[in-house]
Amino acid sequence: MPVLQSSIESGSEACRANREAYQALLATLRARQAHVVDGGRERAIERHRSRGKYLPRERIDMVVDAGTPFLELSTLAGFGQYDDEVPGAAIVTGIGIVAGVPCMFIANDATVKGGTLLPASIKKHVRAQQIAEENRLPTIYLVDSGGAFLPLQDEVFPDKDHFGGTFWRQARMSAAGLPQLSVVLGGCTAGGAYVPALSDEVVIVKGIGRIFLGGPPIVKAALGEVIDAESLGGAELHTFESGVADHIAYDEPEAYGILRDIVAGLNQPGIAAPPHAPGPPLLPPESIGAVIPHDARVPFDVREVIARLVDGSELQEFKPRWGESLVTGTARLHGYPVGIVANNGIIFAESALKATQFIEMCGQRRVPLLFLQNTSGYMVGRDSEIAGIAKHGAKMVSAVANASVPKLTVLVGGSYGAGNYGMCGRGFQPRFLFAWPNSRIATMSAQTAQTVLVDVRRGGLDAGSVDEAEIEALRREVGEQYERQSDPYYATSRIWDDGLIEPGQTRDVLGLCLALAARAPGTPGPFRVFRM
Repeated sequence: MPVLQSSIESGSEACRANREAYQALLATLRARQAHVVDGGRERAIERHRSRGKYLPRERIDMVVDAGTPFLELSTLAGFGQYDDEVPGAAIVTGIGIVAGVPCMFIANDATVKGGTLLPASIKKHVRAQQIAEENRLPTIYLVDSGGAFLPLQDEVFPDKDHFGGTFWRQARMSAAGLPQLSVVLGGCTAGGAYVPALSDEVVIVKGIGRIFLGGPPIVKAALGEVIDAESLGGAELHTFESGVADHIAYDEPEAYGILRDIVAGLNQPGIAAPPHAPGPPLLPPESIGAVIPHDARVPFDVREVIARLVDGSELQEFKPRWGESLVTGTARLHGYPVGIVANNGIIFAESALKATQFIEMCGQRRVPLLFLQNTSGYMVGRDSEIAGIAKHGAKMVSAVANASVPKLTVLVGGSYGAGNYGMCGRGFQPRFLFAWPNSRIATMSAQTAQTVLVDVRRGGLDAGSVDEAEIEALRREVGEQYERQSDPYYATSRIWDDGLIEPGQTRDVLGLCLALAARAPGTPGPFRVFRM
């Protein structure tokens, strides 16, 4: 394949400024991630440990194979919400390798609101189940939860994607041959009791694990029966008498040993070796920060990013001289084939047609697709309308929606308007979607929104009644709103992506995602490839 050449002068003043700006972004990201892990709740963590219990990430470390990666998802879910009192949305999700088998982990964090589930917690739980189903992964539930967060019960209980939806998915995945395994490490009360009850196999730890539909206070209120938690739903009762649990462990390490033995006997496939020998890019991935301008309004050539992601920095471009605001081509990433659709600015009619044909080709050849988003959307104006931007953009959107191969998306810059849809945003259900800490996502940029809404307000007023102070206040209010709501932390808090990742780690993250996607590669589409 042709090798991409960099035009970046690594020693230039511009590169130095870009690197410094990006290091500041990374420092903020790392500090906020560290806060999720153990910040601001020292007393809760101390109390948790005094009960002989481990933290959720420590538990996962004790289960996964030594020396293998763990891809944590949506680490910053809940950030800036709920008075900043629910770091990580009180739940840890991610993908790890257990006895050679990739598994989805869903682990409650009892140091955050007692592990109770808020709306963001449920959304994060559901998203993890969706990823497990799409990539045919067994799911491991490390249960230590007080159940639904009752003050917000109307936002977590009745709707289809609320708590009940997690049970529905759990039952459906088991029926589809995707093992559902639970380790009970704390309370499983009321609806929470159904997480282990719906699992194929359950391990419970004596002294800390408890399962009951109604805890001691409810039993006393309903029946007048006074009983302690261990006698009502402890490990010995459910292992020796009720049969709700299948294995009893006398401490957490023993429980994880049992769990690993269970996974080893699942008869589930591991990760297949890539079809080609992987090789590193010729340009180091960690140098991506020097490529991204510190001013988001300054464009950059997305080939500089691709050259730092793909094996050997090799890209076989498709239609390189036509529709140049979109880069399309095939490459290998960690040895796996991938078709890349990457923005080099606004999407014109010919760019949309080029993308449509390329996406169709990748679908027929069963090549996974990688979308690198950095666009203000589809081109507007009379010339674009004459060129058929609406119908050609619709072709691109339809091709993305109907491509049955695995789709991965990374927001490397702006993601605005319908460009988000055409480049496989969350609404088009990519297998995985990650964002960089410089990214922005909204219907339009703050500057454009200010212009549009101010013009609308002026248009609704008589020329003599325009209050310039009111107009300026509106401009400021709109700008602040759009800046706040397009911030990547605002987006990741609401799980519009599967996590903010560092640019230098993108290649490895995508390599793992492609390896997982190869377990369920999709099928060719029903039509031939139409030339555009």
